[in-house]
Amino acid sequence: MQFDERDEGDYRIYAGAMPSDGEGYIAAVVVSRVRGAADTPREAFRDNSLAHGHLWTSPSAALSYAVGKGREVINTECYRLAC
Repeated sequence: MQFDERDEGDYRIYAGAMPSDGEGYIAAVVVSRVRGAADTPREAFRDNSLAHGHLWTSPSAALSYAVGKGREVINTECYRLAC
């Protein structure tokens, strides 16, 4: 399993690339609010199997997709954030 993390405003994106049983990697993302709210850090969004479990050919491709999805949720789909 490989991980990456990035800050995006008041949030931190935790991206993961998990090897699947088949050939490829599953992308996962957790978005946590780290600033601007009481009791931070606090999980705001999680998806353990992005793109309905699509298999990415490399860990870097899965991580890139997961980071992009985290940014998308923060910047354009904030209604999906729990905090």
